[in-house]
Amino acid sequence: MYIDINNRLHDDQTRALTCPHCAVYTHVTPVAAPSFADLAATRPKQTGLVYRCDACNSPIFMRAQVRGHAADRIELSAQLEEIERPPESFDYADLPPEIEPLLSETLQCYSNSLFNAFATMCRRTLQAVFANLGEAGKLRVFDELNNVRDMAELDLETFAPIKRVLFGTDSDPPPHFPPIDDFQAALLLEVVKDLMYECYVRRARLRQAIVVRRAGSRTGGGPDATGSAPTEHKSHDALANGSA
Repeated sequence: MYIDINNRLHDDQTRALTCPHCAVYTHVTPVAAPSFADLAATRPKQTGLVYRCDACNSPIFMRAQVRGHAADRIELSAQLEEIERPPESFDYADLPPEIEPLLSETLQCYSNSLFNAFATMCRRTLQAVFANLGEAGKLRVFDELNNVRDMAELDLETFAPIKRVLFGTDSDPPPHFPPIDDFQAALLLEVVKDLMYECYVRRARLRQAIVVRRAGSRTGGGPDATGSAPTEHKSHDALANGSA
């Protein structure tokens, strides 16, 4: 990937992402890049690029590492960093009131690419969960975390920072948090959302479904009269496929 002496951006990759404006997963098209002369004169370590969402035509800003300078081109890294991310959503209705604002702020940190703040808020959220569920609940969360690791086939090097963020304490020897990059943050996001689902949402929906089924059986209604079944959770699949 490079910018030539005529200021044209050459990107051979077909890029697709979730647009931060319309939330549609779609291809993006490059529309603007800095001039060759400006990059050659200033020699920055990073530069910005603008792509266009093929679904809604909104501009999407990306950051690229400058890899090298030549007489006729500026080499850029093909790995682009998204400046804007679509807001992360979650069904907060079944969460305890003391946990809902913590998880909401956690997801906002991720959406704004504040990965160290995101890791800090993940720990605060899990600490609130442990206080809510008690020691037995904390052990269940730990078991579920190991289930996620097995299901997603995460190796120890990938899994260790996630475990340390979620189950570490402020009394641990410094540094209290491992460095978190965008890939680790994406995995941590899926893990936290999965744990929240398993701890609260799934349980609440199962209880609701049982109540509805019992009410339907007393009135002689069949399963079709009780409404739709609880929606199936997808975070394990997202982890296994490596999505962010």
